[in-house]
Amino acid sequence: EQVAGFFAAAVLITLSPGPDNLMLLSLGISRGRAQGVAFGLGCALGCLSHTVLAVLGVSALIAASATAFLALKIAGGLYLIWLGIQAVRSRAVIDLSNQAGKAGAESLWSLFSMGLVANAVNPKVILFFLAFLPQFVDSSRGSAASQIALLGTLFTAQAVVIFSAIGYFAGHLGELFRRNPAVAAWLDRVAGSVFILLGLRLIAAR
Repeated sequence: EQVAGFFAAAVLITLSPGPDNLMLLSLGISRGRAQGVAFGLGCALGCLSHTVLAVLGVSALIAASATAFLALKIAGGLYLIWLGIQAVRSRAVIDLSNQAGKAGAESLWSLFSMGLVANAVNPKVILFFLAFLPQFVDSSRGSAASQIALLGTLFTAQAVVIFSAIGYFAGHLGELFRRNPAVAAWLDRVAGSVFILLGLRLIAAR
């Protein structure tokens, strides 16, 4: 019952509209299926860092320190804005042949890293894990730290599946539009604008 209740809540939360989903949709549509999946995997696996922080209690320290929270919030917002500016300035034509090669591998790795960092530096996600995971800890079942670690891993696993699916189907939709280079450029600008707006929102949010 403990795991079933947590899993149902985790799936609903992951599917609900939010910054991660919005970034993933916009990037998948503008860049492609493989790129969307790579970014989605990065976002999902970023949850492991929040799990570790929750287990170690570091999240509680961040929540208790207004200065630490503000610094992390500004850093996360600036990172998203930087990603958005890079996308808006992009003039590259997407290669729909999706040929394997060094440049393609680097691109996918870069997008994976972007998703990983974008999730890991988001203080709201850190505080969400701190508030969400302990609600499903059963003191009669042993170590709270072990339970939080297992629940966080389960959350990450379902996020991997859902975010990968969102990235894949967003990329498939984007391929229908990107056959025109002008449309591809505008899709990059739209995706970049989404990142910039989310970064500004993160910095301005109280």
